[in-house]
Amino acid sequence: MALPVTAHAFSWRHADRAEPAVGPLDLDIAAGEKVLLLGPSGAGKSTLLHAIAGVLPAESGEGTGEILVGGTPPDPRRGEVGVVFQDPDAQVIFSRVGDDVAFGMENLGLPAAEIEPRITASLAAVGLDLDHDHPTAALSGGQKQRLALAGITAMAPGVLVLDEPTANIDPPSMPRIRDVVLRLQAETAATMIVVEHRVDLWIDHVDRVIVLGRSGVVVQGPPRRVFGDPDLAEVLAQCGIWLPGAVREPPATRRPDSPTDSRTDSAAEAVLRARHLGVGRPGALNPAVQDLDLGIHSGEAVGIVGPNGAGKSTTALTLAGLIPEYAGEVTANGPLALGAKHARPFRWPSSFLAPRIGMVFQEPEHQFLRATVAAELALGPRLAGWSAAEVEARVTELLRTLGLENLAEAHPQGLSGGEKRRLSVAAMLAPRPTVLVVDEPTFGQDALTWAGLVDLFIDVLDHGSAVVAVSHDHAFLDAIGARRIELGAGALVD
Repeated sequence: MALPVTAHAFSWRHADRAEPAVGPLDLDIAAGEKVLLLGPSGAGKSTLLHAIAGVLPAESGEGTGEILVGGTPPDPRRGEVGVVFQDPDAQVIFSRVGDDVAFGMENLGLPAAEIEPRITASLAAVGLDLDHDHPTAALSGGQKQRLALAGITAMAPGVLVLDEPTANIDPPSMPRIRDVVLRLQAETAATMIVVEHRVDLWIDHVDRVIVLGRSGVVVQGPPRRVFGDPDLAEVLAQCGIWLPGAVREPPATRRPDSPTDSRTDSAAEAVLRARHLGVGRPGALNPAVQDLDLGIHSGEAVGIVGPNGAGKSTTALTLAGLIPEYAGEVTANGPLALGAKHARPFRWPSSFLAPRIGMVFQEPEHQFLRATVAAELALGPRLAGWSAAEVEARVTELLRTLGLENLAEAHPQGLSGGEKRRLSVAAMLAPRPTVLVVDEPTFGQDALTWAGLVDLFIDVLDHGSAVVAVSHDHAFLDAIGARRIELGAGALVD
């Protein structure tokens, strides 16, 4: 049964912040209404969704006002709200796919005879064609996102809350995932609240758009009225909203000398080269990718693209020297190999590897090492031997470009999803390593912060760093002038 969602003077302040993360705001979302929630990165969209789902821990901050679901404070034990979080890893509970989908239904007390067919139907609905015994640890980030959605689909809750449900999904599959959500909403008449920067994907399928700012609701209304009002265009642009039909084109765009699908001159020495490379997670029985030949040159951007589960993240980890090659080898050359005792980066000690090949993981939380944003940004340049004045100047520059000046002393784990992503990327970009390997660097970004990230990548490329980017964001790859390596299509040759 669909339930209304209301907020009365609601706000939430994290324990380590002086200002509220969201609100104060008043909202009335009718039962069965479909809402697209927009706003700049850090405006509190995820915090609001967590509050609606009833999973904001009291010890982590302080709230005022109230959130009500169906007229009562939300309680996750009732199963009224189904939520897909921004970080798919946060929702994987069990080691087997089938058990993970069954978890919510079991908590609701559904009979076993009903659970099994729902698991099969839900996995099929989200395009996750896997056996129930398939290990969740072997899933890619995009597949984990589908798994989380399958679990919610199986529960058929009264309120659907989705935080960037297509953030880690390959572009051809985005409409399918959206349609799965819409079909579930239609079948159950559930109230739906979705946070998504891809406005074009949802604008024709929602009843209302709500734009959050730093101090509450900026504007709300039917999508065509909000986006069709010329007087609101500048307001939306200042909030970093991706306007429908807009082309993702930052002020500075790095164009390659040749088309993005061309191959770099093989006669030039590559700083990192893969020969007959097969990649697989440690312990895998079969490679995720095989027969990859690839040369990466100084000042060059390379985009690794392909569908979810094609082995993109595993390839990135292998190129970065963090996991061993399944077959073939990755070798360093030229300036990257200076002082190395071994040609293969995987054999380098971490102290030698880290300043030379930077790695930005798909999950930002996995790499933070310091207690403040400023200290995290300063760490790389300091370890690389920069002077104190150079470190301070670099940190100041990065904070300004990222829009994080007011969060310099905040703890990295207390940032929003989009802010964590920008910090994790910038911390690796900061010392301008010889090679930078990044996994989905632009997810969770509004139009303004996206352009800021592009500027940072162009800066490191212009300083001679090589960039390898796993990304579904083809506009980003175009903006940094990346040539493409597509996985999932058999043997790959540079």
